[in-house]
Amino acid sequence: MSQPTPAPLRALICIGVSQHFFAAEQAERAVVFEATKAAFADLSGRFGVKVLGTFDDDTIQIGPTTSFPWTCYLLLEAPDYETVRAIVNLFRETPAGEYQLWRYYKVETRLGRALFFGED
Repeated sequence: MSQPTPAPLRALICIGVSQHFFAAEQAERAVVFEATKAAFADLSGRFGVKVLGTFDDDTIQIGPTTSFPWTCYLLLEAPDYETVRAIVNLFRETPAGEYQLWRYYKVETRLGRALFFGED
């Protein structure tokens, strides 16, 4: 029988970019970039998470991403599920011009724990 995932949780937030972003004019894309940077600034201070790493492969991937491989990833250590949920909810709540960020992104999140090897 599996045990509940102990705190702190590891969260891998997988982010794809939607066709709406690619269809947008340059000025609208700039608004999305700025809204995204503002929404995800100081995650540690605002949510008490530790950002373990980020990954972006947009230089070798072009076009919308709706599944793996995603465009970019955030790997976080979070105190609980509700904290991860609040961070993901930033995509729903953050305005980017006349829309919210979720119009421009697809997000899937994985929750787990630290792997028992490889972190020495």
